Amino acid sequence: NMDDTDSKVNLGSIPLFALNVTVRKKLGLFLNPKHTVAADWTAVAETMGFSYLEIKNFEASKNPTKAVLDDWAARNSEASVGKLVSILEEVERKDIVEDLQPLIADEDVRKYLETLKKKAEPPVQVPEVDSCVPRTPERSGITVDDVPGGIPEMFDAFICYCQSDFEFVLEMIKELEQTEYNLKLCVFDRNVLPGSCVWTITSELIERRCKRMVVVISDEYLDSDACDFQTKFALSLCPGARSKRLIPVKYKSMTKPFPSILRFLTVCDYTRPCTQAWFWVRLAKALSLP
Repeated sequence: NMDDTDSKVNLGSIPLFALNVTVRKKLGLFLNPKHTVAADWTAVAETMGFSYLEIKNFEASKNPTKAVLDDWAARNSEASVGKLVSILEEVERKDIVEDLQPLIADEDVRKYLETLKKKAEPPVQVPEVDSCVPRTPERSGITVDDVPGGIPEMFDAFICYCQSDFEFVLEMIKELEQTEYNLKLCVFDRNVLPGSCVWTITSELIERRCKRMVVVISDEYLDSDACDFQTKFALSLCPGARSKRLIPVKYKSMTKPFPSILRFLTVCDYTRPCTQAWFWVRLAKALSLP
């Protein structure tokens, strides 16, 4: 019974990504087949709040249950293991809950809580030669204001830019940090300690330390490998970009076409004189969202 786990652990506090591949596959086996008697994936999607058209679109997927779960987690900050369990109970699929209970509670939730506990403990130094995979100490001391062994420094936004656009980044700092918006930006040249592996640190900052990412788009940006990597990495974290996680900014006219992978996102455009007055307000509001 899930209630035993619930009394010790609040399943509502366990995010959906804690669910392992095995559980997701089994959910698919239960929910993918069209069912006339029991509720299938369509009933689950409807209870999650997906519209008729969205559900019709999911039908094209080889594994609609997986697509629904991924999309639900991407658009809903409250998507949790507990919420999924209560949705399954609501559509009267207690059989699934009972069948998967040992896998969810005893394996996935336990593993997730152990990982959290490990993160909270101070890192253990291992005296061994290792590959380029970073050890926790490196990840905990990556910004100028990180306190060794303390809580990692967090930011409202990671600013993805290339060197030739740095003047504009300085203006961004002035307009967003040194005003009533009081936002905290992660600017690589200013906040990151030298000597760390660039790709590892960037991934860590985008994924775990920054709520959002602002991408300063320019012709030079399109030629930059680092910017390309950062943008694709951020996009991979938020399929569909439902959480407004990635915000493209265009501040000067371009000769090259706008990157196609960002075309579906609303751009904050500084080049249009008519909307320039609202530029910083819109950007600040988007970055202030929870």
